[in-house]
Amino acid sequence: MGFAQYVAKEFAKEIGNRSREFYEFILPPIDMFEEGNELVIIIDLPGFSKKDIKLSIIENVLSINARRESEEIIGTIYYRQRPNHIDKKVPLPFSVADDERVIGTATYADGVVTLKIPIPRSSNIPIT
Repeated sequence: MGFAQYVAKEFAKEIGNRSREFYEFILPPIDMFEEGNELVIIIDLPGFSKKDIKLSIIENVLSINARRESEEIIGTIYYRQRPNHIDKKVPLPFSVADDERVIGTATYADGVVTLKIPIPRSSNIPIT
């Protein structure tokens, strides 16, 4: 292998690494909206199993952590872009006090996590 081929191969490998870092930064796609008295968060995590996903909320930050075990691939890998690990922090539109326990529900079906969190009650302050 000549020097030019070596440089091209290493350059392509580095582009692949940077591409994976970028996708891990923007992944997973998340939708967040209010539905009645709940905040609904939909997280796309295809390829991860339910046991590989951990969700937690501290104050106003939702932590999404998913780690897929490395699968054994026989043969040459030409292109691979699916992340094996996701660690993402998402700010929520409200804060949960330390002494409050968030009782939400999460379901997982077809690679999509649907998380429903009750919105903390707030009292309106009258202006006189």
